[in-house]
Amino acid sequence: MPKQEVPLLQLQSYLPEGSFEDVHHYLVHYKVHLTVTRQRQTVLGDYRHAYQGKTHRISVNGNLNKYSFLVTLLHELAHLFTYERYGHRVQSHGAEWKAEFSKVLAQFLSKKIFPADIENALMQTLKNPAASSCGDEKLLRVLRNYDDVKKGFLLVEQLEEGAMFMIKGGRIFRKGEKIRTRYRCIEPATKRIYLFSGLYEVKIMEADY
Repeated sequence: MPKQEVPLLQLQSYLPEGSFEDVHHYLVHYKVHLTVTRQRQTVLGDYRHAYQGKTHRISVNGNLNKYSFLVTLLHELAHLFTYERYGHRVQSHGAEWKAEFSKVLAQFLSKKIFPADIENALMQTLKNPAASSCGDEKLLRVLRNYDDVKKGFLLVEQLEEGAMFMIKGGRIFRKGEKIRTRYRCIEPATKRIYLFSGLYEVKIMEADY
């Protein structure tokens, strides 16, 4: 999916029922330029503050399910709120951002628009939000329950040790042992070692590659 600006009324199709009105208010009030972009493995969304006549800009991956899209958008809106209050005087994911994210997240939780399992995970997130939109693995696992199933694809953590897999771009790896929170994988073509998150989505390959 190429990067594209989303008309605000079309945005409703990306969001869970009951969330559009408040999201629309924030985007209009702060004059946000919102774009939906192609899948990015290491980031789900992005925020750029207003400067030199340009408005605030937020991008969100278009392949996300509706609940993941909303949570990611709120994550980026929290950056906007933090910038509006503090400018560059605070850390991007410091206490001020965590307070803003917790506040807007609580607002949407009060609307009861999330399924119970996501709501419970988000209640835990309120206590200490992760700095990265990909960083809260417990929340990501729950949100993934609402993804469309893609035949032939699994998460790295779901593969057997020694299994072969392909990532976007066609590079092939063999899964190795788990080291703390990531998996040590080797690229046979180069013999180089890479560490993969267990939540990295990959294409299954033949075991005897």
